[in-house]
Amino acid sequence: MNTYSFKNRELSWLDFNERVLQEAEDISVPLIERLRFIGIFSNNLDEFYKIRYATVKRIALSNQKAKKLYKGESARDLLNKITFRAINLQEKSTIIFNSILKDLKKENIHIINEKNIPQDSLEYLNDFFQNKVFPNLKIVLLNDNDSFPQLTDFSSFLIVSIKSRNNKLYYALIQLPTEIKRFIVIENKKKKSILMIDDLIRYNLNQLFKIFDPIDVTANMIKFSRDAELDFDDDISKSYLEKISQSVKDRLKGEPVRFVYDKEINAETLKFLLAKMNINSDTDSIIPGGKYHNRRDYMNFPNLKTKLTYKKITPLNIVDFNNKKRVFETLEKKDFLQHTPYHNFNHILSFLSEASIDPDVRKISITIYRLSKLSSVANTLINAAKGGKEVVVQIELQARFDETANIDYAKLMQEEGVKLIFGIPSLKVHAKICVVEKIIDKKIKKYGFISTGNFNESTAKIYTDFTLFTANKDILNDISKVFNFFKFNYKKFKYKHLILSPYNTQNHFTELIENEIVNAKKGKEAFIKIKLNNITSYSMVEELYRASINGVKIKMIIRGICCLIPNQPNMSSNIDVISVVDKFLEHTRLFIFCNGGNNKTYISSADWMTRNLENRVEVTCPVLDQNISKKLNEIFDIYWKDNVKSRLVNSLKNNEYRSREESKFRSQEKIYEFHLKEIEK
Repeated sequence: MNTYSFKNRELSWLDFNERVLQEAEDISVPLIERLRFIGIFSNNLDEFYKIRYATVKRIALSNQKAKKLYKGESARDLLNKITFRAINLQEKSTIIFNSILKDLKKENIHIINEKNIPQDSLEYLNDFFQNKVFPNLKIVLLNDNDSFPQLTDFSSFLIVSIKSRNNKLYYALIQLPTEIKRFIVIENKKKKSILMIDDLIRYNLNQLFKIFDPIDVTANMIKFSRDAELDFDDDISKSYLEKISQSVKDRLKGEPVRFVYDKEINAETLKFLLAKMNINSDTDSIIPGGKYHNRRDYMNFPNLKTKLTYKKITPLNIVDFNNKKRVFETLEKKDFLQHTPYHNFNHILSFLSEASIDPDVRKISITIYRLSKLSSVANTLINAAKGGKEVVVQIELQARFDETANIDYAKLMQEEGVKLIFGIPSLKVHAKICVVEKIIDKKIKKYGFISTGNFNESTAKIYTDFTLFTANKDILNDISKVFNFFKFNYKKFKYKHLILSPYNTQNHFTELIENEIVNAKKGKEAFIKIKLNNITSYSMVEELYRASINGVKIKMIIRGICCLIPNQPNMSSNIDVISVVDKFLEHTRLFIFCNGGNNKTYISSADWMTRNLENRVEVTCPVLDQNISKKLNEIFDIYWKDNVKSRLVNSLKNNEYRSREESKFRSQEKIYEFHLKEIEK
């Protein structure tokens, strides 16, 4: 019996975030984009602590001895490893950040602070502070408070130490206003300067606390992360919508998991804080940092010079699927593939818009996981309902960190006559599907689409995703069965083409892998090509190890977490794994199996994680159109040739860039060229 090795998922995730940090370090990346990658790195780390670190902490605090071990090691030991690695990455990010600031100075863009504000800007900044900042400040005096105020994860705080003339020491907490952008742009003819709200507040500290007659006032930034897991009560009198709403509010009171502080903070102030906040050094990650925290705000750093940002691409129209033709008539002829952001997301909007006004359309059914803040998708569905169509929306209220937005849209759609389905007990609905029913010659004709990503016009500009438009009767009947499953969870449905989690996704892929093993043993060509966000399912990793041992050639492109260790003798010598991190976030999920030369190709909403295989409703769809299947094979091969933005994963040279033995080949640029050539044919 083989003994297989695996990479710990939490440590693998930190490896992924290091790849994000590499983009901030890469001098070939435009300067402001490098700053934005610092912001992405910081935002990722925030979510990691709220979700993954919090999970390990729960296990570490569990009273059950069986849960003291986490994936083969002590949960407490893993917490220590995470903290050590996070501190190293945090220190590295600060070094990179400071180097970016130096390079910005060369571009005549200066990040200034409270100590070097230009005299000719004081009048403007004083007016800005008095009229915009001060009215939105939340200030709490801490000395007389028995309990520490609740700190929210997404806010920045200054802990202020005030020494008065009568030698008394006061502490206050200032929450930075979220209503105002963190960066204040000051322009003159010679240079552009950026002052952060934090430093404008520091500049005005003596004025803010003049009541104490201060002789010394200092302010240090702190950052706090809480367990973001949602807990539900069992009150059957409450609706699902009410339970989710209450649970999101309760998240603000979640257990602390990380405390980051300015390492220049006074020791006495730090001691006061830790005592007041009940921070536990055994299980909470306490990280000394720099002067500024919440660097995720740099994702929205002002675009001061276009040459310092990526050149925007013009989204393309899908060949023969443009707005001049009726969408449904076009789909009668063949299937179409949309690949955002290279293709225009408006193709989805055109499909839904035509469905909303077509007098012969009687029903639209769609799943929603994450919507943009101003969603054209939601507005189109509401318009369809107002126009008398039956509109059925399965909306996932537990889409992490988007719960509030989805709750608001759910209420709005409900008010406008949209029929909402709120999900299935214990299962998140992560499938991305839509089916439209139209009456033609007194018969129901169906049209629809299946996607790897959310129907979100904002993320469609920066996430790569596939959407398959089809009028294939069998596939669309399967989609209708999925919606029936949402209504009648106790019924089992048979699907002709679609693969559905939590029922048969793992089994189906296991059979496909087994088929490759059988062919390899017969001496036939056998390969598997996989593109995923994450692979953490040990059982699926074991299947791939087994395939490798039996001679199946496996290529894997994994953006994020990878528990599989490639290129190991007697285990994974036939497996290669790379990760592509670039301008766009790689979100497509694609599977290609050799199948004896008659390739089987699939797109999916599901990663190979336990949650996607067992605890979510996910849809994997075979690509039956041979031209589209061929196109997806070509797209995978373009990614595989990348030698600019691809890194080695879980190898001896972990996260090292692949060697450039030939000329530079950057996959995201080449894929845009690939789709552009289709138009030019």
